[in-house]
Amino acid sequence: MATPQLDPYQKAQETRRRVLEMAVFMKRQDGEAVPYSGLRGPTTPGQAVDMFLALLQDRLPLWLKILDDLMHLVGKGRVSDNLLPIARAGIDYYAEVQSAALPAFTSPSVTVRFREAMKDTELGPTSEVVPLTEYLAAEQREGRVSPLVDPVASARLLLAGCFRHAYYELFVGTDFVPSRDESAEEIVRELRLEPPARTPGGSPV
Repeated sequence: MATPQLDPYQKAQETRRRVLEMAVFMKRQDGEAVPYSGLRGPTTPGQAVDMFLALLQDRLPLWLKILDDLMHLVGKGRVSDNLLPIARAGIDYYAEVQSAALPAFTSPSVTVRFREAMKDTELGPTSEVVPLTEYLAAEQREGRVSPLVDPVASARLLLAGCFRHAYYELFVGTDFVPSRDESAEEIVRELRLEPPARTPGGSPV
């Protein structure tokens, strides 16, 4: 039996619900009461985890919606132009999430609990890879992506490029990496998705 498709609002709410389940799972495993810190920001690892999960609950649904909305662009514009704002949004998303994750994941036990929670809520990397893969595969069927391209591998490479830029920017600063716009352009360009141009005789250039 096919799984019913959720509309964008329902899907965002479902993602938020799963992140909340993740938070409950991690708290249950932790078993420690976390004191409220007011406006001073997190002062304990537990508070840092709370802030990370709160940010994830807000940002992840928006990020997944951006990826899902790509399907509305199949057959429209240029594939690289459609992906450029995705890469830029990905860099922004990963930069923000990683900056919150850094103070949260200070112990192996927190990391293990987070992995278990992601597995239980099905919010792992696949939730990002799938919509991007589906878009690339649809464009490939339209003849707008080279038949030599692996949609799954290309989706992973795009996301990895976004993650890498955000990681480097966080640790070495913006002075030592290209701008986010430049990196987004490089990531999309080097995927080399579009089919080769053909000569008037029909042969690839």
